Amino acid sequence: MNILIAPNAFKNSLDAQSVAEAIALGLQQSKLDCKCQLFPVADGGDGTGSLIIKHLNGALINTPAHDALGRPITAPLGLIDDGRTAVIEMADASGIRLLKTTELSPMLTNTFGTGELIKAALDKGVTKIFIGMGGSATVDGGMGILHALGIEFLNEAGEPLKPIPAALINIAAINTSNLDKRIPTCEIIILCDVDNKLLGAEGAVAMFGPQKGATTADVIQLDAMLVKLAAIALQQTGKDMTTIKHSGTAGGAAAGLYVFLNAKLVSGANYFLELTNFNSVLQSADIVITGEGSIDEQTLQGKAPAAVAAAAKNKSLIVIGVAGTVPSAHSEALKQLFDQLLSINTKPVDLQTALKNTRQNLVESGKRIGDQLALS
Repeated sequence: MNILIAPNAFKNSLDAQSVAEAIALGLQQSKLDCKCQLFPVADGGDGTGSLIIKHLNGALINTPAHDALGRPITAPLGLIDDGRTAVIEMADASGIRLLKTTELSPMLTNTFGTGELIKAALDKGVTKIFIGMGGSATVDGGMGILHALGIEFLNEAGEPLKPIPAALINIAAINTSNLDKRIPTCEIIILCDVDNKLLGAEGAVAMFGPQKGATTADVIQLDAMLVKLAAIALQQTGKDMTTIKHSGTAGGAAAGLYVFLNAKLVSGANYFLELTNFNSVLQSADIVITGEGSIDEQTLQGKAPAAVAAAAKNKSLIVIGVAGTVPSAHSEALKQLFDQLLSINTKPVDLQTALKNTRQNLVESGKRIGDQLALS
């Protein structure tokens, strides 16, 4: 039996490659006679860039940049397609994982470092850039990135503002005259891991600001800043960033790049599978195992396990989903994609214990799946 193991990362615990390896180890310990093919996947979230580079045999270049608080760091820049295409992981420069919990402050963090990586990619002569935007520590509407590429943000007096939200709350105009001249000839594609729009109750600030350290007062100010940015952008460019699907990705960075860099916003999961030629890998599979930290009906909104399952179902394959948490109640929508959903936690535990034991629980789950399949 040929089993394709194609999981996403288990957030705050294991990356996708490690998840796939743990499941495969469990299957090998089971009674099932099987061959395992590992194909870790992503949907635009943290880790997407590194997986694209791995699947497409790309190269990494260590590049000087700055983290979300403006401290010097070295971040990887990926090159694929014989150096014609760059792959950038926003989390490698502007990521929340680079900051201590006590340092989270979206009024002070920005995406400037990701802009530095884009500039470095342009210096390499690329004509296409993929950006995985998940895992950012920022809610700046992409203004840090844009500033790194030459755009200025001005107050009522026409004075340039520091590209951090605490200052950008006073934005009154945007000067694009010094935007890097290479941008119009470079295709920029943003792999988005959420569908959320920029503003509103399910927008960039309300939904994700608190996860990045935003207080109640911060949320009000950040939302007001993005409202101003959208209004000025609409007036100056004719583009309305508030109506675009995925525009809330990475604290609104996707919206800013859509308007000012003409970036294309795509569903990260589906685009990842297409880019890495996932359908060809399915040809030799009998069963597909996928998963991530949690699988529920929200998984159907563009998350990697749903995209994997949909592709597998198009070929009439059996799909097993594994996760830390799965719904206790029946879901017809999930049943359409997953033949079985399996929690790797066999008994109730607190979150920290569950995270600590993720690898071992995945191994045991792989063994359980193998033993079950051996009996069928």
